[in-house]
Amino acid sequence: MSKDKAKTDNPLLGNMLFPKFRQIKPEHVEDAIDYILSVNRTNLASLLKSREFSWDNLVQPLEEDAVTLENAFSPVRHLNSVMNNDKLRKAYNNCLPKLSEYAAELGQNTALFKAFLQIKKSSQFGRLNQAQRKTIENALRDFKLSGVDLPASKKKRFKEISTKLSSLGAKFSENILDVTNIWFKHVTDKSQLKGLSENVLQLAAQTAKDKKLTGYVFNLEFPLWHPVMQYAENRELRREMYKAYVTRASGLGPHDKKYDNSKIMLDILKLKQEQAEILAFKSYAEVSLASKMAESPAKVIDFLTELFVKSKAQAKDEFRELKEFARQQRIDDIKAWDVAFLSEKLKTSKFNISSQELRDWFPADKVINGMFELCASLFSIKIDQVQDIEIWHKDVKVFRIQKDKKTLAYFYLDLYARANKRGGAWMDECRSRICFADDKLQLPIAYLSCNFSPPLTDQPSLLTFEEVTTLFHEFGHGLQHMLTTIEAAAVSGINGVQWDAVELPSQFLENFCWQSDIIPLISAHFKTGKPLPDKKLAALLKAKNFQSAMAMLRQLEFALFDMRLHNEFKNDPEQIENTLAQVRGKTSLLPTPKWNRFANSFSHIFAGGYAAGYYSYKWAEVLAADAFALFEEKGIFDKKTGKRFLTYILETGGSQDALDLFVKFRGRKPQPGALLRHSGIRP
Repeated sequence: MSKDKAKTDNPLLGNMLFPKFRQIKPEHVEDAIDYILSVNRTNLASLLKSREFSWDNLVQPLEEDAVTLENAFSPVRHLNSVMNNDKLRKAYNNCLPKLSEYAAELGQNTALFKAFLQIKKSSQFGRLNQAQRKTIENALRDFKLSGVDLPASKKKRFKEISTKLSSLGAKFSENILDVTNIWFKHVTDKSQLKGLSENVLQLAAQTAKDKKLTGYVFNLEFPLWHPVMQYAENRELRREMYKAYVTRASGLGPHDKKYDNSKIMLDILKLKQEQAEILAFKSYAEVSLASKMAESPAKVIDFLTELFVKSKAQAKDEFRELKEFARQQRIDDIKAWDVAFLSEKLKTSKFNISSQELRDWFPADKVINGMFELCASLFSIKIDQVQDIEIWHKDVKVFRIQKDKKTLAYFYLDLYARANKRGGAWMDECRSRICFADDKLQLPIAYLSCNFSPPLTDQPSLLTFEEVTTLFHEFGHGLQHMLTTIEAAAVSGINGVQWDAVELPSQFLENFCWQSDIIPLISAHFKTGKPLPDKKLAALLKAKNFQSAMAMLRQLEFALFDMRLHNEFKNDPEQIENTLAQVRGKTSLLPTPKWNRFANSFSHIFAGGYAAGYYSYKWAEVLAADAFALFEEKGIFDKKTGKRFLTYILETGGSQDALDLFVKFRGRKPQPGALLRHSGIRP
């Protein structure tokens, strides 16, 4: 296709505010990316002909070219996650090496590096605004981390590794998606499903019907897998479902070995270690931390170990209580597939509250509207739904955020699980805020994706309280992306935010779910509209920290495994499982089955951005808990405190260091006491 025809006919081109999702086809993808990369390369060569460089004649046009590329690829990346199919997957994967090569070209361009350095050393640098200065400082750091100073042979190898890593990460995710889509458990005898609610049975029956089967079908998607683990009295069914889940993409259990991620994981680790050594770092963990708040792998491990020490005794007490309860249930030998089931029964027994029963009071629309009402009060914004914007699935809704009748941002909300949609919940950027050279402002747009149970014929989507907090979490990410006032794209919204602070707004917003003044906003029985009864509200709040120390150890297990794996990797085929076993030997209260292959589906560190960074959930949780403690002191609806959080955390994006912004908001450095208190962990 000619460049002119590609530009005219391709729905991915043109920097329109809203992607044309209904028009995007797999054949558009490579043409668009090839065209933009060609134009961007030509533009860069032209820009570098100047002798004196400035923000206006170098950085601004480069930012605009980067945004044009992101605007084209963002909807492709998103569709690959939420509406995956073979043709789109192929087009997406074909683009990854091209994008990786282009990124490496920029990062290793000595002339471009010198041009940025010239601006940094010039008198004009001090006259730039804070966001512009931070953009340049971050770029200079990233040039170094891309190997700009390397000799030609090492530059070439570094680029080859980057390209290979992008493809390996995509394949890792595809294998998980494929095995999740393929495996299912067909049950025809309803007596085998004792303990499951009518809601879950209806969903399983509908899933069977979709497959043209009678009875019930259970798959590995969260809305069907998790209720089995929590409520199914059938211990063998729990074991079978557990094994299918924890052996995904491993070649073990019931899965085809062609989806085994084991070699991919090893290759990823080898290549990351090689890149680290090319850059003269001892480990990839050191590379990862070069752009984060934490100073060193040792500091991270010390931080995680301190939390472990403070949590372990209480976790042992919690597990001892669970074992005693299990004996009362005639289970003398607790297995991994019993823990969620027994824990839910124990919680119901202790607090007279059932997670399954509570769903009736948390219909999705009520939770969403209450969340919007809270944010409107805290941050003086208005959120309303908008129509007639192209979407990728009938269940998707589009919302607008306004302030003083001025539109600030938009977001897509895609709540429900379905086939060919990757699991979990996430926020991603569709558009970043940027002011173009012609003074045209591009507003930010976010994607908010979850995997909740869809509505059934006779009832709306009903959320567990865990799903309620998940929704708040992702919306917190979205607020930081959408409420930014920064106009330099590289540091607007979530861009440029240090990775170990990026979870601050998300975990901060979760805290509101547990406030007695907030729960009436987000709950009402889906049939009667009546509020959550006082007794159930009291029980819910009382049960907040049920087994919280056990949950803390679980997260510390993930974080320690991740950091040790990337800090100590020695190219040993057994190291992944050995490292995990060593960490579990200290953190786990229950022996893990030898066939458990959790690491094979640990997308955060092998296919996401959390390699040597999973600790950031706990690191940022300290910040989030301490930030929320100020609302506890001043009042959770206090508008002045809300304004401070908006100004220093949400609006400022990555334009300043996260610790400096936290100090401006809180008036001091973060302290860990609030995290332990909120988690119910005794001193």
